Amino acid sequence: MNTLPARGRSDLETRWPGQLAAIDMGSNSFRLEIAQVEQGRYRRVDYLKETVRLGAGLDANGLLTEQAAERGLACLARFAQRLQGFAPTQVRAVATQTLREARNRDAFLARAQTVLGHPIEVISGREEARLIYAGVARLQPSGAPRLVIDIGGRSTEMILGHGRKPLHAESFQVGSVSLSLRYFAEGRLTAEAFRAAQIAAGAELEEALEPFAPAHWREALGSSGTVGAVSQLLAASGVTDGRITPDGLRWLIERCVAAGRVDRLDLPGLKEDRRAVIAGGIAILYTLAAHFGIEALQPARGALRQGVIFDLDERLHATALPQDGHDLRDATVRELQRRFMVDVQQARRVSRIAETLYEQVQPRAGREARRELLWACALHEMGMMVSHHDHHRHSAYLLAHVDAPGFSQSQQRRVAELVLGQRGGLRKVEASLVQETFAWQVLCLRLGVIKCHARGEVRTDALALHRDGTEARVEFSADWAASHPRTHFLLQEEVQAWARGGVLRLSLGR
Repeated sequence: MNTLPARGRSDLETRWPGQLAAIDMGSNSFRLEIAQVEQGRYRRVDYLKETVRLGAGLDANGLLTEQAAERGLACLARFAQRLQGFAPTQVRAVATQTLREARNRDAFLARAQTVLGHPIEVISGREEARLIYAGVARLQPSGAPRLVIDIGGRSTEMILGHGRKPLHAESFQVGSVSLSLRYFAEGRLTAEAFRAAQIAAGAELEEALEPFAPAHWREALGSSGTVGAVSQLLAASGVTDGRITPDGLRWLIERCVAAGRVDRLDLPGLKEDRRAVIAGGIAILYTLAAHFGIEALQPARGALRQGVIFDLDERLHATALPQDGHDLRDATVRELQRRFMVDVQQARRVSRIAETLYEQVQPRAGREARRELLWACALHEMGMMVSHHDHHRHSAYLLAHVDAPGFSQSQQRRVAELVLGQRGGLRKVEASLVQETFAWQVLCLRLGVIKCHARGEVRTDALALHRDGTEARVEFSADWAASHPRTHFLLQEEVQAWARGGVLRLSLGR
């Protein structure tokens, strides 16, 4: 679990009131967008972009090379300078396909978060797609059913939506960087290479043929860098007005093959930071146009970074006005409870106890830490649908791997690890127990589960939890202990569990 200091400012203190910042750590470029959302209107304040080519830095073993890591860290250091004075709640950084794939991502993220000074969330492909659609739908509203496509460095997202609602979202592991590295090695551009690249892209996208067929949408929009770059090439050459068409793509492929090499490619509007990956992007676009009947792909105004800002704005609104605000993660938790037939009454009982105890020992805990604990309480029994035996392990596995709109992969795994630690020995979560934040969360969850083990109504004031540094003491009356011998026994067992591991020590008192 990654926790970072607030860098000298509380969440409420900021030099830049009303501004929100999104960092998109893509496979080709890193982007920083700063904006204000006022009464639903979006106003850009600043935008920084650097070509980092993180995706080109994955070696054959799936490890991020040191050179690529250094490029990413240098960019984040420059972003950190621009973000000086921003409160932690004003900034959200997300990482996409390259860090979804990198086997050594945790080591890189530890360094990157130190440099940036803010947490970095690795988001799933479907969550990336949802946020892309949120950016497009808000900045380019329409009442027509639409297909939105975003071609990144190592993945391509496709979303069907209507209005602001995404109806179907998928992510496919093919992108402009990965395809260019594989089929246009050393910058060679041949007709054979384009055919091979299109076959590879088609194989990856084949499962999308039915759900994203033309019958399901009336307009097609393309988001982000690849679509924008190809649109500019076609417009600058007078081939189209900026729309991406099958004829325009065939013209571009012919120009590429005629040039023979990327460094000889002479196209008006071709920027140097796009030159090395343009062939892969064109191949994907032509495959999409041919397979999905796209006669004209319009460049979209919105992208992932704007979707992140709108999502962050909704979260802050939900915090300020909980009765009116909307945080998608809460809706996701309710849906998971329904889907996995969770005993909601039991979840609420455990939540009430755990929240009461957590407030006693962590009164200054951040809002996200509190919410992670409550989400863990709400979903700690979702594995019961698989089996009552070892249900905590089933719950943790399901929670770590299920699609959970609104959650990053990072936060989803943190909540899943809390759920894993709800009962039994602590060795299974010992790597995280060195962090006090996690230790207090898991202790309060475990005590909530113990207190509610009989699955009946409970008093939240029967137990009290006190702390002295890393020493925790559960207090209760002698009468309560005498009338609840089984719970008292389980508490004694819990003392022994904490004596064997973790940064906390637990005792019982009266």
